[in-house]
Amino acid sequence: MAAFTSLPATAKTQPASFRVSTPEPKLSEFKELLKLSKVGKATYESTQEDHKYGITSDWLTKAKAQWEKVENEINSFLNYTTKIEESGDTFNIHFVALFSERKDATPILMLHGWPGSFLEFLPILRLLKGKYTPQTLPYHVIVPSLPGYAYSSPPPLNRDFRLENCAEIMDKLMVGLGFSDGYVVQGGDIGSIVARVLGALQPRAKAVHLNFCIMPDPGNVPQTELNEVEKGLLRAQKFHLLESSYALQHATKPSTIGLVLATNPLALLAWIGEKFLDWTDEDPPLDTILESVALYWLTECYPTSIWPYRQLFTPGVIGAHENPDLHIKKPLGYSWFPKELAPIPRAWVATTGNLVFSRQHEHGGHFAALERPEVLLKDVEDFVAQVWPVSEV
Repeated sequence: MAAFTSLPATAKTQPASFRVSTPEPKLSEFKELLKLSKVGKATYESTQEDHKYGITSDWLTKAKAQWEKVENEINSFLNYTTKIEESGDTFNIHFVALFSERKDATPILMLHGWPGSFLEFLPILRLLKGKYTPQTLPYHVIVPSLPGYAYSSPPPLNRDFRLENCAEIMDKLMVGLGFSDGYVVQGGDIGSIVARVLGALQPRAKAVHLNFCIMPDPGNVPQTELNEVEKGLLRAQKFHLLESSYALQHATKPSTIGLVLATNPLALLAWIGEKFLDWTDEDPPLDTILESVALYWLTECYPTSIWPYRQLFTPGVIGAHENPDLHIKKPLGYSWFPKELAPIPRAWVATTGNLVFSRQHEHGGHFAALERPEVLLKDVEDFVAQVWPVSEV
């Protein structure tokens, strides 16, 4: 038996092993479309190296020349799929996992967002595999593809699909894997909102750790409670004023943008690549960006992945952090990274839940699991040790 594959004895389902393999016709089509796609004419805006007006034509030209497949990296970890029923529909949910052989291992559910994927957490899984054996790993780590992303089923066509539905599926995933006594949730981006819903509404989600908590000024936190770094909220203000047009498009016209970007891989690369460049502390390696976008293209999931934005960014809709029903009464942890889209002060986050753990870092951005895996992993491990101590065996 392969390492880190022993499910708990309490597991109620037996997930199927899954190996990523893209059919050759689809790969050939991808290569042909990429070859035929042209980079638009250079303009003043597309030659500004600070990305002030978006990606540059030079970057897109180089990226086009370097695009490669991602299958070998994904298959270096054990992939699974399992069927989950929710509101009368059956979802096939994909996930990557490391299972511990310790009876007291803490289950941790790690959730991604957009334009991320389960790929974000592979560096953390790699660190855990290097640090522990199946016999010593203190955690069961479950990294699913959210519904509509990568290899998981898309939302149904016949009804509105909401964050609460997604959270229920994630809870049922954990129950099926044997964690009905409880688990910890970690999330960034949209994953942080799903984690919040789980923490607030699902009794089995015993603790929540976030590295993203976008929210407006709660209005009841005095400036004296903010440190000097947190007072510099210009990045958050800039995001709302200048960087959130994509979110408004996703929220108000998801059909149009979904259909448009499903037609051309280079267009999708431009749309997603821009976010990886703008939302990180340091530009990620080009291969990392290409891997992520290739996953979106080859699984045809971009149109099905932006469903949460209607609930999160439609003007006039109450945000998750303003909803009193989503106040987290359980232990809440928060990791602050300076180049996050909206690096929210600790005191603001504390108004949304029972904040018992927080840590501020000098480097890192929106894709913390990808950019600073050692740092985020340590935060999660320290948080778990505080709220869910594990005994030595």
